[in-house]
Amino acid sequence: MSGKVVHFELPFDDGDRARKFYGDTFGWQLMPMPDMDYTIVTTGPTDQESGPSEPGFINGGMFERSEQFPGKAPNIVIDVPSVEDALKRVVEAGGAVVTERMPVGDMGFAGYFTDTEGNLVGLWESA
Repeated sequence: MSGKVVHFELPFDDGDRARKFYGDTFGWQLMPMPDMDYTIVTTGPTDQESGPSEPGFINGGMFERSEQFPGKAPNIVIDVPSVEDALKRVVEAGGAVVTERMPVGDMGFAGYFTDTEGNLVGLWESA
């Protein structure tokens, strides 16, 4: 089923400080991906092939706050069959596209939008 929340993202101003905070406070495993300007966040037991191996949690990521992604709040990422189709529906419903569909390594594709309330939300399409 599409439309599930499958990921979260936390913006930061200081990556080392943010990684230390969440690692020390909650024991999250944090894997910086410098080539992608991103940090993978693992919040519980995970199978590398299928993701969380225990029900009830999702993993996420962290990225540096920027002009393109200026938000002060975490955002959720929603699984969709097609980022392009979902972005069209977002615009039809009154939202706005922040980024078009873009590849994320060989894992899949992402896109970002703001909803009618100004919240940043991510979309995920598996490869």
